[in-house]
Amino acid sequence: MLPHEREMTKRLAGKPFTLLGINSDQNRSVLKNKLAEQKVTWPNIYDGAKKQDVIGRKWNIIQWPTIYVIDKKGVIRHRELFDKPLDEAVTKLLNEN
Repeated sequence: MLPHEREMTKRLAGKPFTLLGINSDQNRSVLKNKLAEQKVTWPNIYDGAKKQDVIGRKWNIIQWPTIYVIDKKGVIRHRELFDKPLDEAVTKLLNEN
């Protein structure tokens, strides 16, 4: 998914769009190195290892990756969209008044 996410963040730069990663990897320093190595430029939050992850439990994350599309009012509009359907949903929200 990283190539697609990288392309989205570049294409939507300057628009009211944010991609935010929440990570539940076992080792924070390994994660930090992996994000740098893979040139991940968007914000990422380390949520602790699985079963300790506060955000993951609060949002009922049961698989990785889990994708939420949230509108400007903070309402979850979509879940589990990938690739073209994800692009279409984000574009539609950006075009809403």
